[in-house]
Amino acid sequence: MKPISRRSFLRGAGGALLTLPWMESVPIGVVRRGFFPGEETAVIPKGNNFAVADISWVGSKVGFQPIKWTPTLEPLKTVQDKVTLITGMDRTFQIGTDVHAQCASCFLSSAEPWSISESAWPLDRTLDQVVGDQVGKNTPFRTLELSCNSHKDNLESIYFDNISWYGTGHVAPSIRDPRKVYRRLFATQEIQRFRNITDLVLEDARTLKLELGYNDRQKFGEYFDSIRTIEIQMDRLEQMKGELKKVSMEEPAAAYLPRGEYIRLMGDLMVVALQTGLTHVATLMVGPERWNTPWTFEGLFDKPMSHHLMSHQQRVYVEQLMQVDRFHMEQFAYLVEKMDTIREADGSSLLDNTMFTYGSGLGDGSTHQYNDLPIVVAGNAQGKFRTGEHLHCPDGTPLANLWLTQAQAMGLNLDKFADSTGTLKPLLG
Repeated sequence: MKPISRRSFLRGAGGALLTLPWMESVPIGVVRRGFFPGEETAVIPKGNNFAVADISWVGSKVGFQPIKWTPTLEPLKTVQDKVTLITGMDRTFQIGTDVHAQCASCFLSSAEPWSISESAWPLDRTLDQVVGDQVGKNTPFRTLELSCNSHKDNLESIYFDNISWYGTGHVAPSIRDPRKVYRRLFATQEIQRFRNITDLVLEDARTLKLELGYNDRQKFGEYFDSIRTIEIQMDRLEQMKGELKKVSMEEPAAAYLPRGEYIRLMGDLMVVALQTGLTHVATLMVGPERWNTPWTFEGLFDKPMSHHLMSHQQRVYVEQLMQVDRFHMEQFAYLVEKMDTIREADGSSLLDNTMFTYGSGLGDGSTHQYNDLPIVVAGNAQGKFRTGEHLHCPDGTPLANLWLTQAQAMGLNLDKFADSTGTLKPLLG
């Protein structure tokens, strides 16, 4: 891709702008013996469809140590100095809701259990939206939400299929079609189409507002503000027209893509959006939770396979599940390598100025454990984070401690996020 000056324009003369590119969420946890160092010979669980297991960590001591390259982690060896494996982090499961739904919807929220009265889930405004409130004020897209779930059969509720939330009960809808992502980001005709619609809606809204009483005008204000936000976004996109024309990426074809190509294409679109400064915050959900519809994992199996159903027969499908885990890690490694090759104006790479987090809200999809979650962070956040090693956290360390650490690295003045008990001080370089 051709170098683009937009990010240079945004950051001014003060150096590269730090971005939180996305939280990449993989479904249904991982096979522990394939992912976690020290668990290579651990007993394969029988599986548990209903209870949440609590399996103690057996593989590592607290603190930093060299990364031991397990079969699932091996694809990251080419960028080993740019990544940090983080283990020992937990989330608290709130009894009474489905384990997979809570895994997906609460991954970036981590609210304290039973702290949200309006929901059966501990679901609050997610980290990406909180960060976007501060760092997305001047970008066309405050945040960007993508998903690689191309299934048309809506077998599950929105709680199984979304990791980004504006707030309790208010999902941030994700884009799933690569062509729609491209047009939303780069097609100038889309800008004009949105502009035409928004102008009409705002005109009607202003007329209607004059006819409302005081109380109704107050309620109407939220709606009016949301439409006005779209108008501001269009203004920013129009200001970038000249830069967007320089993007040397063709619109994706309307054709079926093999699973790996589909995930990489969605990632490529994300990378270009970051490179051009269209957004600084985004999420990518690789697959939905508990969805039993089979995927065609091209290159892995000779027929479509259900990831969820396999996970509950881990003793039968352990090798196939480890192949899926490695497959997902290969896509992550591809994107990490790509970001590391993109040069910024000050000579650093796009990866050097990002925090790119890969993980799942389940430690194991068979036992539904919410402790010892699989987390990898790529990028050092402009030298703020220590990389190239494995950090194992003390027992009971909340996942929200990582989210709080990343929020502070982005410049947010937060003392607490969700159920955090502090920051990950060892992670800070």
